[in-house]
Amino acid sequence: MRRIFLVYFVSVLFLAIGTIEAIHGAQGEEKDRKPDRAISIYPEYPVIVAQKGEEVRMDLRVVNGGKSDEDVLLSLVSVPDGWKARIKTYSFPVKGVHVPKDSTKTLTFLAEPDKNIGPGEYSFKVKATTTDGKLSHENTLTIEVASEKQAKDQDIVLTTSYPVLRGPSDATFEFSLDIQNKTDQETSFDLLAKGPKDWQINFKPAYEDKYISSLRLKENQSRNVAVQVKPPRLAPIGEYPITVTVSSGKSKAEAQLTVVLTGTYKLEAGTPTGLLSLSAQQGKTSQLSLYVKNTGTAPNHDITFLSFKPENWKVEFQPERIDVIEPGDLKQVEVRITPAQEALVGDYSVGVSVKGEKADADVELRVTVKASPFWAWVGIGVILAVIAGLCVLFVVLGRR
Repeated sequence: MRRIFLVYFVSVLFLAIGTIEAIHGAQGEEKDRKPDRAISIYPEYPVIVAQKGEEVRMDLRVVNGGKSDEDVLLSLVSVPDGWKARIKTYSFPVKGVHVPKDSTKTLTFLAEPDKNIGPGEYSFKVKATTTDGKLSHENTLTIEVASEKQAKDQDIVLTTSYPVLRGPSDATFEFSLDIQNKTDQETSFDLLAKGPKDWQINFKPAYEDKYISSLRLKENQSRNVAVQVKPPRLAPIGEYPITVTVSSGKSKAEAQLTVVLTGTYKLEAGTPTGLLSLSAQQGKTSQLSLYVKNTGTAPNHDITFLSFKPENWKVEFQPERIDVIEPGDLKQVEVRITPAQEALVGDYSVGVSVKGEKADADVELRVTVKASPFWAWVGIGVILAVIAGLCVLFVVLGRR
């Protein structure tokens, strides 16, 4: 019993190690495709609504998407009249930040209005520049100061911590949306979502599987609702906006969500006729055509071929490598198979593996090795010679 447990434990351990190495290898390939240098700066919420005289404070993110660490200088390019703004961390202002490669640093953007600032939209422009001046990026934050009437009408408050989610096209995305009833009475709210055509968007209570279309909240009560988004399987790569509306009578609030599709990686391989068999002779080359099709929604790069063949056999591919196959495209590959000179007559299995960027496809071929026609004629000649010899022997013995 102990021996069985030990064997099981060791097997699980090696499986876990292999999985970790595979994940690290995939991450390494992903990092190799990143640009050498790339920086960006963006506010957590590009457009917000504030009350008159209210101080605005939010996260400001500086992203280094390159392969090397960067020292980034920060500046406020434009600040509206009547406002004071600064970029800070903890309790002191900052004008620069060190951002390690492939990471994000979060700072605080602080804006203070004068007492005479009235309702309207006020735009602030922030800029990030590398110390050598070769890279820069700007972004705009808009603060909408609500009128007194708007402030009274703000009966519904929607907040979400992660308004942007990214993943493959065959994934299901789930946003967390907090709905707060700011009225002084119990109210029923209608839930509505508008997204791209053929997308499935549903509301459901947090940690539950049932779908809902309305929600009833007591005064000043808040409730967390999940917004489940399922794109079509073949949806192309891109950013897709989704507008969520919560309404009750004349009161209405909206939240903007975004799904970023990175695409799916799938390959299909086979023969144009559907037959996966061919005949060959010892030491002679036979040829078979294969197709490789990208059935995913993202381009597949660096496609190579491997073969699993009997000993002393030769398998060649033409071309040996395909740089890229776009979604829905198909490429043809010629497979040249040469059995060993000493191969016996019979059926053999030859495996072909198509290795893509993030997807594989396998094909198993049956190769029937037949004897050379020369030996067939030799066999026929031997048979004829034997028959002729027997005839002569019968004639001679018959005379006696």
